[in-house]
Amino acid sequence: MSQIISITALASISPLGNDPKVVWENYKKENHCFTTQFLDHKQTLVAQLDDSSKVLVEALRQSDIKYKSLDKSVLYAMVASRKAIENSGWTTKDIFGINIGSSRGATDLFEKHFKDYLETGKAQTLASPTTTLGNISSWVAHDLQSLGPEISHSITCSTALHALLNGVAWLRAGMTDKFLVGGSEAPLTDFTIGQMRALKIYSNSEEAFPNRALDLEKTQNTMILGEGAAVCCLEIGKKENALAYVAGIGYATEILEHNISISAEAICFQRSMKMALENTDLLEVDAIVMHAPGTKAGDLTEYKAIQKVFGGNLPMLTTNKWKIGHTFGASGMLSIELGILMMLQQEFIGVPFAEVQKPRKQIRKVLVNSVGFGGNAVSILLSI
Repeated sequence: MSQIISITALASISPLGNDPKVVWENYKKENHCFTTQFLDHKQTLVAQLDDSSKVLVEALRQSDIKYKSLDKSVLYAMVASRKAIENSGWTTKDIFGINIGSSRGATDLFEKHFKDYLETGKAQTLASPTTTLGNISSWVAHDLQSLGPEISHSITCSTALHALLNGVAWLRAGMTDKFLVGGSEAPLTDFTIGQMRALKIYSNSEEAFPNRALDLEKTQNTMILGEGAAVCCLEIGKKENALAYVAGIGYATEILEHNISISAEAICFQRSMKMALENTDLLEVDAIVMHAPGTKAGDLTEYKAIQKVFGGNLPMLTTNKWKIGHTFGASGMLSIELGILMMLQQEFIGVPFAEVQKPRKQIRKVLVNSVGFGGNAVSILLSI
């Protein structure tokens, strides 16, 4: 890349918690975060926020009368953004952009408003202004009293990494020198789960590990949804307080034969990875945090794409969806978090039921993949 991009802070709120030390300790435990909830007219496995995170979200909701009507996806983003800004050292005098996206947007609130409309024939006054996608970044900007541009978008499950791409573009263009980027999702609702069941990709497993992400021998789809938000602070230049650097970016779009499918060898991933790695010796890539949602086709096609790019010398492979589920638009940034934590702690977090991999002596470069409906793949190379 022509200009170094520093990641100077990162914060999240997820089933793993909201404190980086707690998140790391929970990653090291070989257990998942799934609990049973009654959704879509049946008992359903989902990954909810941990109790401490729920307390933070509710405290934020009650802190301002204007926040009481906001969707959980907006509140999640606000909690994570406050923490990231605090950790970065940015102040209200700094001009920084905000790009926080979501696959589904105000899912919970929209479904409630629509249900009320079906029952009464009337829409509530705040139904539209509180369920538009632009809610997330605009409310985060209001909460932080920021002065820069604010952008929300939805590019399905690759939303958060597209936000990172956009932040990099603004920084490299010289239009600002700081950008807050990420994704937020609160998809644990009846209709959303129903949609996943209709696609026949939701897990019905009763095994110890019900999401078999990275199990390439599985005979059924095992995706499970989770919720959360994650953001990071990007700055132009090599900063002394950088947690990691963006060493490469790649993106590609699949030529689709079906609304939800990608090719057998995930051409979009091959192209996005090659773009992100164009100035990097493949032997220098120590690990890949895969998108791997736990579906048969999704996991296997991404793995085949990695084989095509890296040949017989594969990096260590992992994913976090077996533990926290698929958080849709937030998932890419939560994968970035895992990649950075592994580099900072110099410890690889594997998948407990997958094949044991030979550990690298050090973890200095991690590739993070994400893709969504429409075949919009993004690959981000991180380095320390």
